[in-house]
Amino acid sequence: MISLNNISVQFSGESLFQDITFIVNDKDRIGLVGKNGAGKTTLLNIIAGLQEPETGSVVIPTEYRIGYLPQDKASHSKLSVYDEAKTAFDEALFLDKEREHLTTMLSERNDYDSSEYLKLCEQLTYVEERYNLIGASSIDADLEKVLCGLGFKRNELTRPVSTFSSGWQMRVELAKILLQKPNLILLDEPTNHLDIESIQWLEEYLENYSGAVILVSHDRTFLDNVTKRTVEISLGKIVDYKASYSDYVLLREERRNAQIATYNNQQREIAHIENFIERFRYKESKAKQVQSRIKLLEKFDIVEIDEQDTSSINFRFPPAPPSGKVIFEASGLGKKYDEKEVLKALEFMIIKGEKLAFVGRNGEGKTTLSRILIGELEYSGIVKKGHNVAIGYYSQNPEQLLDMNKTVFQTIDDIATGDMRTKVKSLLGGFLFSGDALDKKVKVLSGGEKSRLALAKLLLFPVNVLVLDEPTNHLDMRSKDILKSALLQFEGTIIIVSHDRDFLSGLTNRTFEFRDKQIKEYLGDIQEFLDKKKMEHLRELEVQKRSQSESVKNIAQNKVAYEQRKQQERERRRIESQIEKIETQIVEIETELEKLNAQLSDPENHKDVVRLETLYAQFKQFKNELEETTRKWEELHSLLNVQ
Repeated sequence: MISLNNISVQFSGESLFQDITFIVNDKDRIGLVGKNGAGKTTLLNIIAGLQEPETGSVVIPTEYRIGYLPQDKASHSKLSVYDEAKTAFDEALFLDKEREHLTTMLSERNDYDSSEYLKLCEQLTYVEERYNLIGASSIDADLEKVLCGLGFKRNELTRPVSTFSSGWQMRVELAKILLQKPNLILLDEPTNHLDIESIQWLEEYLENYSGAVILVSHDRTFLDNVTKRTVEISLGKIVDYKASYSDYVLLREERRNAQIATYNNQQREIAHIENFIERFRYKESKAKQVQSRIKLLEKFDIVEIDEQDTSSINFRFPPAPPSGKVIFEASGLGKKYDEKEVLKALEFMIIKGEKLAFVGRNGEGKTTLSRILIGELEYSGIVKKGHNVAIGYYSQNPEQLLDMNKTVFQTIDDIATGDMRTKVKSLLGGFLFSGDALDKKVKVLSGGEKSRLALAKLLLFPVNVLVLDEPTNHLDMRSKDILKSALLQFEGTIIIVSHDRDFLSGLTNRTFEFRDKQIKEYLGDIQEFLDKKKMEHLRELEVQKRSQSESVKNIAQNKVAYEQRKQQERERRRIESQIEKIETQIVEIETELEKLNAQLSDPENHKDVVRLETLYAQFKQFKNELEETTRKWEELHSLLNVQ
């Protein structure tokens, strides 16, 4: 258990938070929330011991271990992924030696009742418990499980860490923390470096973790699936809710409504008492009642309403100019970086008004295809851009879209044209840049501020296609909601690279999954895609289990396996026989339909209305029989493929 007592921190002469106090219990799952700049990362640094508070204290038990993954952490390792992750077990190797040393010392003593002997026993007990807790006896299995769970392929584990992107290097750092199994894990925006599959794996891992976890995240779904407690930092104070994020939002609203109702009732009562005092202040007959009410007012504990930080971005995309029906059409599209092939022979078409999500493991080509579509990268094959297509692009690294040496105002003013020239300050105000903030250099802005500025640039020119690469990475919850609302109102075409399930939910209507240099298309939004993927995963597991089961039976129960194969063969022959019969029926029905079609085409038959109706009825009956028989034929073939 960790105790934070009256923690206060100031930043640039202003109080970041004041007298914060709360306890972290042994198995807590805490979501630390608040707007960008509220002090969440600062508080994590204080808990991790990387920063001292100006007042207050953090009480941490002896031997208590904390693992901390910041938003960004440079890695200079020259080791392979596997060997670098294995450094997480330095403690295990030390404990193993210590266990051996203590065991030897105890074996050489016979003063069993002495305090020194008992102390050695206690030390050995602690070492063994810690050794077992961190799973030191299954190092290799744990390494592979965690690294593969975070998205590494087995053939990548021998590659040097330095050959991976910074995002993948962060996964190695996360793996090391998970493998160390500290008493408390601190994670600052961990999903920024993960794809959807890895996020889902991490959710399950943290849900079953034996220690405590504190998360800072703007991924609502991730918070809901992991946390059971929410600590909100707002305007220098904290409020602690025993609830997941979505429940906390409702409870916060209920709390504030209750405060407002209580405050209004109290104010009405105060006004009534003050009115009585004012009316009878100078009447001797009411003197006692007046004094009684004055004392009553002095005893009132005035109800306070929690202040709310309601500042938020505010914008809408300009109306989309008209374009052709086909936005992009690709044929044989491929891309290589030197000898590394990322995309191979892609075939797809994107239609006007579609809302597409690009999902898949990092490094599978999502950003590459985005940059090809906006004309930033060379490629092989064909990509046709439709008539009058105007593209707005947002990079997952806003720095690529901004000049670090310009001010916030110059960034927009230098490229604004027409009517926008007179609206620059108004536009920036909608993205929370005003006053002195307009003169800030871009290079000193926070990640969230750079993201907002890059979004503001998208509004300078009307476009009918938005290509957004991880637009939510540095945005707080409220800003994400406003961006999503603006995108829902946008009438043009949208392509979004994102791993944020809550943000994508209800926003997109088609999904491209990137895997093994190819794309696989799914209709529907992200939840429908995840449901289908889950079903595919369950089928894969079932096939694996069936295969393992048959393997065991082949070794231990050859006779049973043989009988099963015979039964399967009999079933196969039965199905094949049924298929043959149905195929004969189909030929017969099609023959009858051809005859009836010829009769219906004969003008002579149109002279007799009754005969014509009879022929139509027969034709319809045979048509229905053909459809039903064909359906049975398809079902039997499906069963045959399973055999």
